[in-house]
Amino acid sequence: MNSSELHKEYPWARFHSLSYPVRLDALGEVLADIRASHSHTDHSETKPRVDGRLVGNSADTDLVRRMIEQVAPSLATVLITGESGTGKEVVARQIHEKSGRKGPFVAVNCGAIPESLLESELFGHERGAFTGAVSARAGRFEQAKGGTFFLDEIGDMPTVMQVKLLRVLEERLIERVGSADSIPVDVRLIAATHRDLPNQIEAGRFREDLFYRLSVFPIEISPLRERREDIAPLIDEFVYRMCVAQSVSLQISAGAMNILEKYSWPGNVRELANLVERLVVIKPNGVVKSSDLPWPIAEREDAQPDTTEVLSSSLNPTSGGIHVNLPSSGLDLKQYLAKIEQDMIHQALVESDGVVQRAAELLGVGRTTLVEKIRRYDINAPKKPVH
Repeated sequence: MNSSELHKEYPWARFHSLSYPVRLDALGEVLADIRASHSHTDHSETKPRVDGRLVGNSADTDLVRRMIEQVAPSLATVLITGESGTGKEVVARQIHEKSGRKGPFVAVNCGAIPESLLESELFGHERGAFTGAVSARAGRFEQAKGGTFFLDEIGDMPTVMQVKLLRVLEERLIERVGSADSIPVDVRLIAATHRDLPNQIEAGRFREDLFYRLSVFPIEISPLRERREDIAPLIDEFVYRMCVAQSVSLQISAGAMNILEKYSWPGNVRELANLVERLVVIKPNGVVKSSDLPWPIAEREDAQPDTTEVLSSSLNPTSGGIHVNLPSSGLDLKQYLAKIEQDMIHQALVESDGVVQRAAELLGVGRTTLVEKIRRYDINAPKKPVH
């Protein structure tokens, strides 16, 4: 193999040559380049993804589409909130694709990177900045030049890094680890989290100034259980993708679809996508019936347990415990606990004459947290009746 063939087959070979005796730092640089030449983990994309469409017919999904159209052409920082699995990254990619920005879409999950490596990952480092830094490396901010930088799970970012991120947002400058030189960055920032950031602020785990800097244009994605009109279109979309990828089709019977549309989907759209993939394996080119659905979905009956039977629980302060009469047909625990929470909030508002701060004290939660729950459950603040 001649030199040109060698360079074509092994691109890293043109940058380094080793002489005997081999120095450890020189070997480290070669190994780093080999890894980089075979690495495809930078999450950067310049082409629209096939599975990047925002699918659904619900009013909530239509609202998100309109918000994407509004904010995409601007440079406003966007904060996307919603439960895990609701499709926050899909929304971020839609904003990028409609923004007209020519640079790549670069995504980083703040909760997936160790705290000790996060600064280097975001801002890059110079050679010798720390043990193992055998060569200079550009961070994700620099990699996203001219494009969009998506910070997923921003609520998991350490407080020290929150301060540095705030400075970047305000000055549009970064400094690599081990360098005192400032580098201008041209990126559009989108952040996302499943956490209740106002609650995190009260607990001292998230900076209030960073929260307001991120939420210039907030977008909240509703959980799938609150937009059941999206379930059938999403299933059609996932089946279509499986057909394209694996040439396997699938049909859902009316009875099975009825159960799927009534299921609470705690894992949201991600859980639904995983279910479709599982059903394709179980019933390739077949028809999925109610009996083919896995537990706990298959346990859902068309008729819900009688509410009076479910809510026959009582709190006995003298016995120091809660007694619940569990119905024979079972119950949706998440839905049941949510109902209890709504009732307790309503009762606290009645007892406090609609004063939210007093109601929060009665419930032992922060005022901001209670306000968020009142908004989520759409609870009116009633007045205590006068006798």
